[in-house]
Amino acid sequence: MLEATTNPVETPVLNPALAAEAKIARIAVTVFPLLVVLAGVAGFLLPDAFKPLAPSVPFLLGIIMFCMGLTLTPPDFASVAKRPWAVVLGIVAHYVIMPGAGWLIAVALNLEPQLAVGLILVGCAPSGTASNVMAFLAKGDVALSVAVASVSTLIAPIVTPLLVFFLAGSFLNIDAGSMVLDILKTVLLPVIGGLAARLFLKKLVGKVLPALPWASAVVISVIVAVVVAGSASKIAAAGGIVFLAVVLHNGFGLGLGYLAGKLGRLDDKARRALAFEVGMQNSGLAATLATAHFTPLAALPSAVFSLWHNVSGAIVAAWLARKPLTEN
Repeated sequence: MLEATTNPVETPVLNPALAAEAKIARIAVTVFPLLVVLAGVAGFLLPDAFKPLAPSVPFLLGIIMFCMGLTLTPPDFASVAKRPWAVVLGIVAHYVIMPGAGWLIAVALNLEPQLAVGLILVGCAPSGTASNVMAFLAKGDVALSVAVASVSTLIAPIVTPLLVFFLAGSFLNIDAGSMVLDILKTVLLPVIGGLAARLFLKKLVGKVLPALPWASAVVISVIVAVVVAGSASKIAAAGGIVFLAVVLHNGFGLGLGYLAGKLGRLDDKARRALAFEVGMQNSGLAATLATAHFTPLAALPSAVFSLWHNVSGAIVAAWLARKPLTEN
């Protein structure tokens, strides 16, 4: 994650020590959608080469979350105490808008149970790991973006399984308890481990920070390839409706996230941050849970979301960056 310092007037300024990370992050965000597309094509065309990697998906997700933990610092959490209203609004918007939109779209499009659960699962996941990069590119409030993403991830072991159980239970049987344990192992523990490494191995971590966006991009691409390979035989039949569902889901998240900030009377920088914190999901976690608890088909919405939310996020960030910040 990117770090920032803020003041009441100026746009957040990146920590000078992370200038290289910021530059590489911008490049990674640009190239990332292409990597995901190539990974998806590879998984579709060569399913037998990637299917054997399915058991390693939780481990791969753990690597991504460990990288996320490496980018966190105490000031990121201090910003929560400085403006709790904005952070709470972002968390509530994230865990209300995306799960609710996922359920509504699944019902409206009459998705088959596995796809419906997969879409809802994406909506119930915490913020995506690239959301704060998009907020930075959009001239948004990076500190707020980091705070919301961090808190949404830390509370995910409790919130995500409960939401999935409540919203997706009518489609399939949900083992919420087992899901809690999986999120603890693949998300919370790696994040805490990364944070500890950042605190006690500052010099070493400082050297690898610029490479983290690339590391996350490559690992997520591998996860996408594995997930697509698992459902390659059904993509031709379900791909179109899943893509439509994901585009609608992500669009609602981006738009309603910005609107939530406006209704909460946050400034324009904060609204831009919330747009990405609500609209971009940790689709790698959703894919991992879908594969572990349901079927490869249930992971298909996560794979498509991994591609689309980075494409749409980059487009929206570029558009917002060209718009002047408003006063209210």
